[in-house]
Amino acid sequence: MKQKIFKEIKTPKNNNIILGEKHNRSDNNNPNSQIIESQKNQNNNSHIYVKKTESITKSTEPGFTGDPSTWFNDEKYYENLPGNSDIYHKKDYYFNSYSNFYIHEEMLKDKVRTGAYQKAILENKEIFKDKIVLDVGSGTGILSFFAAQAGAKHVYGIEFADIADYSIDIIKKNNMQDKITIIKSKVEEAELPVEKVDIILSEWMGYFLLYESMLDCVLFARDKWLKKDGYMFPDRAQMFLAAVEDKNYKYRKINSWNNIYGFNMNCIKEAAIAEPLIDNCTENYIISSTCKIFDIDIYKIKKEELDFMSGYEIQFNCDECFNGLVSWFNVSFNKVKNKVILPTGPYDEPTHWKQVVFYIEDNVYVKNGEKLKGNIAVIKDKKNFRFINVKISYHFDNNDKVIVQQYKLT
Repeated sequence: MKQKIFKEIKTPKNNNIILGEKHNRSDNNNPNSQIIESQKNQNNNSHIYVKKTESITKSTEPGFTGDPSTWFNDEKYYENLPGNSDIYHKKDYYFNSYSNFYIHEEMLKDKVRTGAYQKAILENKEIFKDKIVLDVGSGTGILSFFAAQAGAKHVYGIEFADIADYSIDIIKKNNMQDKITIIKSKVEEAELPVEKVDIILSEWMGYFLLYESMLDCVLFARDKWLKKDGYMFPDRAQMFLAAVEDKNYKYRKINSWNNIYGFNMNCIKEAAIAEPLIDNCTENYIISSTCKIFDIDIYKIKKEELDFMSGYEIQFNCDECFNGLVSWFNVSFNKVKNKVILPTGPYDEPTHWKQVVFYIEDNVYVKNGEKLKGNIAVIKDKKNFRFINVKISYHFDNNDKVIVQQYKLT
């Protein structure tokens, strides 16, 4: 996955807002938690605890309904950005990027990510025993090794990046060539020596869950090779939104362009605000309840349904400056005896996926208990299907102003 901007989250010092104290709260906003809490006799800075939104809200707002091709306006997005829009649509270097070792090192060292797959496979060995397994986007082959270790009859890994050549050597060095076969090919062009498989494994998730569109390949493999009673690993994915206060970092990120070594570069500000920030956002920065915006069954979802729109509603739990929305995802292994969840949220141990922050242009001061409603539309970019276009509307309780912003995850 492509590297973007990262920062170390630190609690600001000598600041009237003490993030670690003011925003520290229990697990009620954690989408993996079912805790509901409330406080009476609230003052301006007390917290209102709100249960997470379980259902997905259908959007009815103009610009967020109908044909997905109408959800995102490229001309409007680029009208305030300098240069030719073609510069934002580079050649697809996707497979070349996954030939770099540091990406695989980062993923393998992500203990939450790799450990969840290991647990889901090895704690459900009865599913894998004597079965034919397909590993889509097999990379170094680590998931294939887990499947073989769980007793699979044979594992076929499909990988088009050059890391496939190294994984073949890794398999030989571990004397697993009679159990694991790597096919260097795009999934859509691959030919398997078997007609059907019992299990499809894949670590397909990108930033914001859908970035890079690898899930498209997994669905292609599912429709072509998976037996009717076969298993998908993982089999469910969910996305969430919450509000964040991050004005200090936002100010440095956006307004620093006004003066770079004495030179005015503020023409870049429009592009900077339209580019989502991929970073670790700890729970201390969350200032609202959590809302689920996307929930898919990977056994049933269709490729065209991956472009989606959803309404959202969150409630602020303190008086604060609202700077944007943060999004994260969970995937889970549900159709097994020993279920496993792989979380990537701000309430959980950090992963290499981090979270995605969508800044709004203006700072909006909100009150404890106020609500923010809106809609979010997510669609593949027309020129590069691995990029994600996002449009979000913001409707605040305390004023009639409606903010609509467009973003590109590139």
